[in-house]
Amino acid sequence: MTGDSAAAQATSLAQTDFSTIPTPTLTLDVPRMETNIAVTAATFAAAGVALRPHFKTSKCLQVAARQRDAGAAGFTCSTPAEVRALTEAGFTDLLWAHQPVGPGKVATAVDFAGSAGLRIILDSLAVAEPISRLAHEKGVTVGYLLEIDTGQGRTGVLPAAAVEVAGQVANLPGLKLAGVITHEGHLSGFLGDRPGLTAAAAGVGATLAAVAQDLRAAGHECEIVSVGSTPGMQSAPFAPGVTEGRPGTYVYYDANQTRLQSCELNQCASSVLTRVVSANRPGTAIIDAGLKAMSADALTPVNGAGIVVDLHGVPLADLFFGTANEEHGFLTGSGTNLLRVGDLLRVIPNHACGTSNMWSKLLAVHGDGRCEEWPIVARH
Repeated sequence: MTGDSAAAQATSLAQTDFSTIPTPTLTLDVPRMETNIAVTAATFAAAGVALRPHFKTSKCLQVAARQRDAGAAGFTCSTPAEVRALTEAGFTDLLWAHQPVGPGKVATAVDFAGSAGLRIILDSLAVAEPISRLAHEKGVTVGYLLEIDTGQGRTGVLPAAAVEVAGQVANLPGLKLAGVITHEGHLSGFLGDRPGLTAAAAGVGATLAAVAQDLRAAGHECEIVSVGSTPGMQSAPFAPGVTEGRPGTYVYYDANQTRLQSCELNQCASSVLTRVVSANRPGTAIIDAGLKAMSADALTPVNGAGIVVDLHGVPLADLFFGTANEEHGFLTGSGTNLLRVGDLLRVIPNHACGTSNMWSKLLAVHGDGRCEEWPIVARH
């Protein structure tokens, strides 16, 4: 990061008068976000690897437009609502990275594959068969990526079973294998071991590339080799044979990513603006950002509900956001003795994606202090 970029990141929110803004409010530091977008896009472009960001982090079309303008090849979606929102806004080359099970999701997969070229993911014959039937009935070919479990233990087939499952699905009409995909979510288990995380991520990329080669050797086309996570994006996408990466959180970063050493705190672009509403007891202060304003998705229970910082983004000493009710957050520690009712604070959320989904809009704060509301779409 250049000195000018660092200065912009440090001052953009500080130039804004937050005194009249209702709290809690989800805020977005636009210069920080744009720096995150530009740096990641340039890294992927230099390596010749396609960047397909996950839309679930922002669920914001203004953010996605900036990612597209910076060179994103397309977008990754988690839900039918995200597919619909991006398609209706004119975004193309979409991948729906969730098993489309159930009549409604099957219909979405086939309809958008036919009208917008949507690709989906599969990990079994049982998932594939209903999609095949509807696609064949409608005369549509649905492109899919075979999901591979490279260690997370969630969905996906084990690498050794990939050729067998691909062979089973190949006999179904209306489906066409486009490649392989994995999500290396298990990298969050390397908390405190960044070298181990980097090596494991590179191993994920190598494993997936080897699966793709096995499929090709068995006679299957396998154009796309897709990995996806922010913790692993410094190594997994750049393993030989990998063609694209699908990080999501990088656009905002968050407290969890700082703990995994994926970023520095001053790269975190989203935060919840909050006020102290009670300071009656020594060692405790209550803020108006509770469970409905934050994502409590921490890597470990002791991480609480987020990192409390001042309006300049500087962490406050001896202050811990440990628990929350629906509309109240409980701050503890000796640092609370310096807080007074009405004081403004910011909280860097543990998980940016989950926090975005809590809100219907965000306050975008530009480098000159100007603010505007951006809608958040496709929420659950």
